[in-house]
Amino acid sequence: MAFFKITLIRSAIGLPKKTQGVLAALGLRKRMKTVFLPVSPDVAGQVMKVKELVAVSEVEHALTTSEMKEVRRPDPGYYIESMVPR
Repeated sequence: MAFFKITLIRSAIGLPKKTQGVLAALGLRKRMKTVFLPVSPDVAGQVMKVKELVAVSEVEHALTTSEMKEVRRPDPGYYIESMVPR
C-alpha cells in the first residue's frame, strides 16, 4: 500500500482559518513535522489546498517515529575502526 509522506515546510501563521483547518486535519501542527497518510483522493485534495506550504512524496511504507529519528540522525563525522592497544 502506498503512502503520502507530507512534511510541513512553511508556517500557517497569518493564513485564513480554512487553511489552518486543512493543516490540522492532515495532522500537521508544527513546522518540519512529517506525517504518513494513505494515498486516496480525499488526502490528495487536502494536499492540493495547502500545496505551497508542504512537501509531498509518495513512499511504499510508512516509517515509525523511531525510524524517522534514525533517518534524521546526522553523520558523526568520524568513525572508530579499532582501539589502540595500551
